[in-house]
Amino acid sequence: MKIRAIGLQHFRNIAGARLEFEGRLQFLVGPNGEGKTNLLEAIGFITALRSFRAADNAHLIGHGQKEAALSCDLEHEVEGPSKLTIKFRPGVKEAWLEETKVARLADVIGRFPTVVFSSQDQQLVRGSPGGRRRWLDLTLSATDAGYLNHLQSYHRALAERNALLKRDPADAELDAFEQVLADHGAALVVKRRSALSELAEVLTKSYARIADHAEPTGFSYQPNFDATDAEELMAKLVAGRTRDRILKSTGAGPHRDDFDFTLHDRAAKDFASEGQQRALVLSLRLAQADWFRRCMKIEPVLLADDVLGELDPVRRERFWRTIPEDCQVIATGTVHPEGDLGDWQIFEVNEGSFSTVAAK
Repeated sequence: MKIRAIGLQHFRNIAGARLEFEGRLQFLVGPNGEGKTNLLEAIGFITALRSFRAADNAHLIGHGQKEAALSCDLEHEVEGPSKLTIKFRPGVKEAWLEETKVARLADVIGRFPTVVFSSQDQQLVRGSPGGRRRWLDLTLSATDAGYLNHLQSYHRALAERNALLKRDPADAELDAFEQVLADHGAALVVKRRSALSELAEVLTKSYARIADHAEPTGFSYQPNFDATDAEELMAKLVAGRTRDRILKSTGAGPHRDDFDFTLHDRAAKDFASEGQQRALVLSLRLAQADWFRRCMKIEPVLLADDVLGELDPVRRERFWRTIPEDCQVIATGTVHPEGDLGDWQIFEVNEGSFSTVAAK
């Protein structure tokens, strides 16, 4: 897939802009806080209709504005030339393919894959479980409509059960929601375990190509409750009712799952050096790109947010060798890229405005 143009209106600090992309390498250069990451955030939005750094889409709307919009012209391996338009306001999202409004937003999720490399990615190794779950959910939802359905159904039932718990409900009121939680929750555990096993194979190969030493890498999946079927999870929910009534929330289930990165079968957050952690998250994003490529038969667009400059020349060259030659890369930085990184189309960024400098 290639992005040939993007237009934005009232997206964060970008009041209005349209960028035409030529070739496969684009670089946004400028001081921090000018809008480089905001543009990458808008591009990344087309994959899951969610921001890679904000949980609430209301935060993406420019100050004092009621609505934001973005439009992408794309070349797509499956659908050919395509145009995707997205508009959103607090609590509402709408999308159009060409001139036709999309009836079900789930039909858009995952059709236009992007992968974000961010300087904040190391938090996936040493940060909260919620960040890791969000990454895994976004990755699997983009490639598996069944996973997305299980995830949405699970969280709807979870919200309804938690609302009931605040009113001290009778057991009979909880039964129906717990059965939905059990059915969809058990399916999530199975799919997460399988996906992490497959992703670990690519993580290991990518890490070996980037890092100084090819240490064995992987994931240690830690389901909150390792249910092999819905009946087991249902029993766990029923057994936890007394505790949940006191806490007014659901204490067990896939919404509390976690996974660790491992090096030599030890938790990377506890034993890996800074350099090893950086190589791990770069390898994770490469594994994510490979996952999209294999599941969807589409080459994802890579969005590199001020990360290439953090690599030493050897690791940067190793990283670059892992990128397919026909893959589009849109990167950001505070200084112009070095010539050995490729021939870039460069845009200077200033207070939410973009100007073409040159194609190098």
